[in-house]
Amino acid sequence: MTTIAFYYSIGSRYSYLASSQLARLEQDFGCRVDWRPINGSALRARSVYNPFEQARATGQYDWSYRERDATRWAALYGIPFLEPRGRVQFDPQQLALAAVAAKRLGVVEAMSHALFGAMFAEAAVTAIDRAECIRRAQACSIAAARFEQELDDPATAQELADITGEADRLGVFGVPTFVVDGELFWGNDRLVLLRQHLAARG
Repeated sequence: MTTIAFYYSIGSRYSYLASSQLARLEQDFGCRVDWRPINGSALRARSVYNPFEQARATGQYDWSYRERDATRWAALYGIPFLEPRGRVQFDPQQLALAAVAAKRLGVVEAMSHALFGAMFAEAAVTAIDRAECIRRAQACSIAAARFEQELDDPATAQELADITGEADRLGVFGVPTFVVDGELFWGNDRLVLLRQHLAARG
């Protein structure tokens, strides 16, 4: 069975959009998606150029354009989208750790969907802090004490660092990125090219 590594961040609009299409991808191609959460900000910090830290983001990095673009993609996919910028407070490192903790507990996909929902689909959510992560874990049938133990385990932080280092070595420069057969496909809009690649493999 073909395995596709999916590098993503919970705070990433395009990771959220792409994540909504992965179950269908697995169904259509009989492949398996390996959810590999990272802190996108930490990954970008490894680069000498970060488009989000320029004096004024332009083009595809302009915030108003990104909101319109994500809204259009969400409409195409038939999923909700609420712009989190200025609405939801969160620590990207904490969210990455929460997703990795869930991965270590075998429920990374469900937990990631729960966190994505909090970030992009639920108007009542204005902050995704530790307590909210614990509530989301409980909704995924993880006992609060067990999740907190995993969240605070140094091994979880090390696994996050390992995944980030692995992504960097593979040449991943942003999220979402899909890696299969040594090929990188960056961005929600490259899902069509990933599908073409999988179809060509037979």
